[in-house]
This record gives sequence, structure tokens and C-alpha cells, in this order.
Amino acid sequence: MSHVTQSLQQPHRVVIAEDEVLIRMDLKEMLTEEGYDVVGEAGDGQEAIRLAEELRPDLVILDVKMPILDGIAAAEHVARERIAPVVMLTAFSQRELVERARDAGAMAYLVKPFNVSDLVPAIELAVSRFQELAQLEAEVAGLTDRLETRKAVDRAKSVLQQQLSLSEPDAFRWIQKTAMDLRLSMRQVAQGVIDHGVGESAEGGAATDETAGSVD
Repeated sequence: MSHVTQSLQQPHRVVIAEDEVLIRMDLKEMLTEEGYDVVGEAGDGQEAIRLAEELRPDLVILDVKMPILDGIAAAEHVARERIAPVVMLTAFSQRELVERARDAGAMAYLVKPFNVSDLVPAIELAVSRFQELAQLEAEVAGLTDRLETRKAVDRAKSVLQQQLSLSEPDAFRWIQKTAMDLRLSMRQVAQGVIDHGVGESAEGGAATDETAGSVD
């Protein structure tokens, strides 16, 4: 069993949507070799939504450009219904669509052509970000506050990745742990990191050395 399937805890059920049959076959083969279970395949965004709603997979992979309904519209629906994390597939020439895909709720993207060494990290990132979003939503009730909290946490993660050389998931865990230790919200901790760097909380208090250096 590969590292990926262990970290994502099998079984990991995937729906894939790509209108180019050969790319879809290659993608399915890569996923299967890594231990994923491809439970549904679609050639357009509308069918992808139907499969996602019916099968409730753990992950949905969508091509940006598809007939009937494009991948961005499908991603928006899957994300809004909180069905599963979404990874978008995009051609290099479509990189301007990445921001639109993110706004639609995609958690990660892959530029074609890609191989398994590109696919696996994108899946792990999408799953991690989807879990983070669920944790943020549990803390923040209002939609506006939720969006502002997510923006602050994303900015703070970037600071932590640079200052402490952390991975993105570890940076989120740092914010989460520091918020618990200091009895602050994750948004307060994130704003403190943005304003003052690693050593300060959002209310001006200093985080402990132990907290600043650990990401359990």
C-alpha cells in the first residue's frame, strides 16, 4: 500500500470527469495504481454532478473545459453542497481559469499533461484544505465571517510556511494549536501572524516558544 493511500485512509472513492477519453483512462489508471477506487466516470459537468450526488465520493476530479456544463460550474455545485474536495484539471493555456476555479470551490488543480508525482500531492492538498474548511466552518457561523476567516488563515499559512519552513497542512495545525493554547479564535491567531509574525497573537500577547516551534 502506498504512502498516499495510508495517509488518506482507504477506501478512498473518486469520481473523475474528463471529456477526452484517453486522458480519463490514463487518470483512472494512475489512481487505481495508487490504491484509489474510481467509482464513477463522466464526460461532462452535468453527469459529474449527478454521479457526485448519487455516489457521495471522497474526492472529485474535474476537467475545466467540458460540454453541457463546464468543470468550474460543476466544482461550484460540489463545493456548495460540501460533497467532497475537488481537484481541477487545466491545460497550461487555461491558467487564467485557476482563480475562477478556486473561487468556485476547487481545493487544488493540476496542469496537463501531468503524471502520478503531480497527481498525488494535488489530491493530498485538496483533502487537507477540505478538512481545514470544515474545521473553520465549525468555528465560524456567519458566511461573511467564514470567508474573512478563511482569507486570514490562508495568508497566515503563507507567512508560517516562509518563517518556519512548514508544509501547508502543518501551518494550519500550528494556527489551530496556537488558538487552542491561547484560547483565541483561529482568525485572531491568523491576524496576529499576519500583523506581527510568528511570535505574536492577534491581541498582542506572545505565543510561547514551545507553541511557536511545534506542529504536533
